[in-house]
Amino acid sequence: MALLLNRNATSMTDHFKNIYVNKADLYERLVAREDQHGNLFSALNDIRSMYGIDVVEFGAGTGRVTRLLSVMVNYVWACDLAPAMLGEASNYLETTGMENWSLVQADNQYMPIVSNVADVVVEGWSFGHVIGWHPEDWQARTDKMLAEMERIAKPDGTAILIETMGTGQRKPQPPTDDLAQLYEYWQTEHGFGYRWIRTDYQFASIEEADELTRFFFGDELADSVVASGKITLPECTGIWWKQYGE
Repeated sequence: MALLLNRNATSMTDHFKNIYVNKADLYERLVAREDQHGNLFSALNDIRSMYGIDVVEFGAGTGRVTRLLSVMVNYVWACDLAPAMLGEASNYLETTGMENWSLVQADNQYMPIVSNVADVVVEGWSFGHVIGWHPEDWQARTDKMLAEMERIAKPDGTAILIETMGTGQRKPQPPTDDLAQLYEYWQTEHGFGYRWIRTDYQFASIEEADELTRFFFGDELADSVVASGKITLPECTGIWWKQYGE
């Protein structure tokens, strides 16, 4: 999910941590409305075929990406630090009828997963928080998370990072200078490739659009959604990937 544009760093940290600890149900309602055209799975499958592979997911949240992957992969280990998010993920995954998944409570920097187990290691809207939550040492923490990805991946595995390139806009642009710096770091220091897709939200009503955008993104974006009278909210998402062993 895209980071808020109109909050300072401290309030952003408190805002998101409160959501992940206490409001996982509302978060799931929001992300369930995202990517109305199904572009995300197609883009992931273009980078690496998801058929019959083993995946470890960092920062899985309520399991939206997990559910997409479970349809085709052999197995997915979905990891997140917040028990409330994992509880919500379990509720929804159990209704899918799929049994090729496990949920693991884990910090992105210290994953309790054995080495060389995954064909794909993936994170979605999780690593981007490092820049706001740990501004003093975000590079060292980023290096640690990416090192964990490489450790867990098989020698010919693929790492995929999914992060916001702007909610409420039709062309990709990092929402903050700090995120632009992080993304540049992935590409220049760690050799990740980059592409972007649209992952627009489509809400059931203006009332729902108001409720869910205000809850997560804040008043400025919610007010613009209500003023537009439209239930579709444009969003751009960046995808960075790296093939190990090349």
